Parts: sequence; C-alpha cells; structure tokens
Amino acid sequence: MAKPVENEDKGESFDLDKFRKLLQLMEKYGVTEVNLQNDEESWKVRRGPRQVAYAPASVPAEYIPAAPAAVPATPAAAPAAAAPAPAGITINAPTVGTFYSRPSPDDPAFVSVGSVVKPDTVVCIIEAMKVFNQIQAEKSGRIVEILVQNGDAVGFGQPLFRLEP
Repeated sequence: MAKPVENEDKGESFDLDKFRKLLQLMEKYGVTEVNLQNDEESWKVRRGPRQVAYAPASVPAEYIPAAPAAVPATPAAAPAAAAPAPAGITINAPTVGTFYSRPSPDDPAFVSVGSVVKPDTVVCIIEAMKVFNQIQAEKSGRIVEILVQNGDAVGFGQPLFRLEP
C-alpha cells in the first residue's frame, strides 16, 4: 500500500497512487477536468493548457507564456500580409508533456522526414508525469517536416509533424 504524502501547509495527506491512477484515467478517456469530493477529501484536477494569471518564482522562465502585446487604439498603417500557412496536414500533440522522437536514447527515431506513415504508425512518445504515451499518426501520408525537437515541452494540440497526403 502506498504511503500517503503529507501536505505541510494544511497538515493533510493524500494517496499518491490514487492521484496517479486518476490522472491515467483522465488521459485514457480524454477528460480535462475532474472535481471529486467526499466527507474526508476533495480533489480538483485539470489537464491541458490553461491561461496563467501568475507564475510562482520556482517556474523556469521558458515555461511562462509571454504577455500579449498591447494593441494601439488607432492603427498607424495596415499590417503586412501574414505568411500563408504551410501546405499539408499535421499530427498534433494529444496531450501536454515532453516530446521524445525515439523509444530510448540508443534507438533510432520512430520516424524521420520522408517516412511514410499510416494511422496506426507510432511517430513519437509524449511523457507526462512519468507516464510514457506512444503517439500514433492517426493519419496517412509522408512526413515532410518535424516541427519539434527531441526533449521539447509540447502543449495540447501543438503541431508535431507536417504530412503530405
């Protein structure tokens, strides 16, 4: 049986194994928010991206989103035309976590530019809370661009690969 983890701030404790199991179930069924309560405990858990109103000092600066730029009240000039989105379809991150292009550091990458994938082809691993999730292409095509680097933090829905049908 797992040892409960003490919360020093409130003198409370909770079972870390129960918490991990809850996160795994949320991941498996695509649930983004859970609010559980009984007589003895209350849990509120949210997965996925969220607007951050503040960031504790312990969060590395690269994980803090940039503040949106101020919009002038009167536009001075028409903005230049935005670059068109690159052609092709993308394989997007189904969860938040760390992107790994290979099963282990000594193994070759799951896919590379030029690889032909089918919907059931494993293209990468995303690690979230020490759980390694194999990500399948879910689409068919040829990989024309890998949009993230091995070890990068990725967000929910972030494009990982660009495919050519």
